[in-house]
Amino acid sequence: MNPQPQTVSDIIRGIIPISAEWVQKATEHNAQLCIPPRALGKLHSIAEQLCGIQKTMTPDIGRRAVLVMAGDHGVVAEGISAFPQEITGAMIRVFLSDGAGINAICHQVGADVWVVDMGIIPDIDPDSTPGGNRLKIEKIARGTQNLAKGPAMTRENAEKAIMAGFRQAARLFEDGVQILGTGDMGIGNTTPSAAIGTVLTGINVEKMVGPGTGIKTDGIQRKIKAILDGIAINKPDARDGLDVLAKLGGFEIAGIAGCVLAGAYYQRPVVVDGLISTAGALIAHRLCPTVRDYLFAGHCSEEPGHRLMLNSMEIAPILDLGMRLGEGTGAALAMNILDGAVSIFTRVMTFQQAGITE
Repeated sequence: MNPQPQTVSDIIRGIIPISAEWVQKATEHNAQLCIPPRALGKLHSIAEQLCGIQKTMTPDIGRRAVLVMAGDHGVVAEGISAFPQEITGAMIRVFLSDGAGINAICHQVGADVWVVDMGIIPDIDPDSTPGGNRLKIEKIARGTQNLAKGPAMTRENAEKAIMAGFRQAARLFEDGVQILGTGDMGIGNTTPSAAIGTVLTGINVEKMVGPGTGIKTDGIQRKIKAILDGIAINKPDARDGLDVLAKLGGFEIAGIAGCVLAGAYYQRPVVVDGLISTAGALIAHRLCPTVRDYLFAGHCSEEPGHRLMLNSMEIAPILDLGMRLGEGTGAALAMNILDGAVSIFTRVMTFQQAGITE
């Protein structure tokens, strides 16, 4: 896979499906475990998918990281968020100070946290910021344009942002990370995410939109109007993931799409988080449906559109705990469940090993 791909098209050409042969071997092994058939439900299919990805009967996901992609959004001008835009930059400092929800959960699951400035409004200097060694700068612009008034970004910047996300994930994979979680930070980003979901699933916008960080009925109506205006003005082509991303998306959503593509390219599992991460996964899936082979949905968010997005890709969430924080928390927490699936698969005796015959 050298040299590293230079375009999204290069990435897509390098993506292949997971090994059906190894999935079959794993399925046969699961059938011989000293428990009733498929008694542990989804844990069996998780292990089989990991075996297919890693082409082994002893999958290993011990080295892990979460990439928190950050970006600001011009659509905030439409009054679609309960919080001011300055919170984006402030929360990045909290991530770097090891004090956010994602940090707490990553400590528990043994994952490194990395933050990427994909396009926030302020400048944060890694060299002068506590914890700045965990901050990577890939700033495409100081936030997107207002999608309700015109394209959120140019097509060129959409591809540039995907490639930046790919590059950051590739850095981790090449350093030995075996499983990656995706996270996000960006005030207002449930609006572009729901817009992407509306276009790529074809589901009514009223079913896709939720309260985000806690807006009330009037705010939800403003979100719906902003999305409808954006779709009417920009006329995104649902067949073209880059077009949808450029017209309705966000820089951090593009970066997450790049992470998903990198997972498939490097043949590593990627666990996506909630609505925003899944919007990025939807873009990657529209560009290359094979990425689904490498995806796990960490959880199902309280945002109503999230389940609809997952259903459209036929991916079942691992957890359903009423979470809606983002940051990658659901993706990180689900890594415990993946650990359980691997442990069952590799440690439980087969009937033959246990001396139990037919």
